[in-house]
Order: sequence, then structure tokens, then C-alpha cells
Amino acid sequence: MKKHINLLFALSFLAGIAHGQKNVYTTTGGEWIFSWADAQQNGLDVDAITRFSPVINLQSQVHMDQTDKFGFFTGLNLRNIGFIWDDPIVPSTRYKARAYTVGIPVGFKVGNMTGIYLFGGYELELPFNYKEKKFVNEDKEDKEVYWFSNRIPGLYQSLFVGIQTPYGTQLKFKYYMTNFFNKDYTANDGQGGTFKPYAGFDANVFYVSLSFQILKGTSFYYSRSKE
Repeated sequence: MKKHINLLFALSFLAGIAHGQKNVYTTTGGEWIFSWADAQQNGLDVDAITRFSPVINLQSQVHMDQTDKFGFFTGLNLRNIGFIWDDPIVPSTRYKARAYTVGIPVGFKVGNMTGIYLFGGYELELPFNYKEKKFVNEDKEDKEVYWFSNRIPGLYQSLFVGIQTPYGTQLKFKYYMTNFFNKDYTANDGQGGTFKPYAGFDANVFYVSLSFQILKGTSFYYSRSKE
């Protein structure tokens, strides 16, 4: 509940400053994500492999520029996040897990609002689809897909920083403060009992991404007029 209250407060603040601003506009684009995880399983370090997810990652943002050098933004994002890791206990076993999320960022930006600027902020994300694959000796042995699964938290919290270059290209770093898995999730063991598969799994996903703001309003970003 506290997470929701903080988000509503931040959005209300942004809505308030948007009124009467010098420049309010929207941008739309995509994101190519290279992700890893800072992870441990039952006290053992987990070897995370680079995961590339070019689809489906969409960003729609509302920008509120207070001056030519400073502004705020929020929006609505669809994102494919996850990581790949080798089992530290069972040899030749690899897992791939990902979640589709809908996120609301709250951020600020400093620099040239029509050129190069730095940005940073906080994002709250709702995961709605989870998929996990298991590979043994590089052969896929199992795949599970769930909607609104309890295997992962109901919400993810993250922080991000980045730089935008002219014409809408962005380089961003993002870190998820929320554990990727729900450590309290209980599953059936197939023998009439239960167990918690993620009880000893700590995994904080982080990523570097290259994104492209293709549209500004309804026009192509690269054809915008300089303000």
C-alpha cells in the first residue's frame, strides 16, 4: 500500500507542475535491453549470462520541460525483463526466466532539452506474464508460462539513470531493488508435499539498454523543430 501511495503522490506532483509549463509533449519509442543479475542461490554465487531482449519493449512518455535546461517526465512502459543463469549446484543446467511488466516511471532530466541531457528516476512495474525455461546440456527440458504468477512479486521497484543524445537515442542503466523471485512462493513437489523453490534465491536484475524515441507527439522525432 505504501508503494502505491508514494507513486500516486509523485504522479500528482508531476501533474501539478505540468499545468502552465513552457513545453509539454509526448515521446514514443522502443528499447534494446542487455540484462544480468546480482544473484546468489543458497549462499552460492550464481553465474549470470548476458540476456539480450530487443522485443517487446515499448516506451510512451510525457515530458514537462520547466526550462530549456531542466524538466520532468512520466509515462507508461511495456518491458521484457529477466536473466539467464547456470545452476551453481547441478552441473550443465541452465535456466532462463523473464517477466513482462507494465511500468510507470517518474523522472527528471538536466541538460539541453532539445539536444544532449542526463536523466534519472524511479519506476514501479507490474509484472503480468512470467516464463521460465530449463536446459540440460543445452537441450530444453522444460518450459513454464504463467499469467500473474505468485512465483514473482506483485510489483517491482527500480532506479535508472541515463543520457539522451540528439534525435532521441538513449543509453540507460537500470537496477531493480526488488528480488526477481517471490521467495515465499510454495509449489507442489509431486509427492503430496510442498516446497519453496525460490526460498534461497536472491536475484536483483540490472541492465544496460539502448532506446530510440521515434515519435515526438505525432511527428517523427528526428524531424522536430528546435525550440
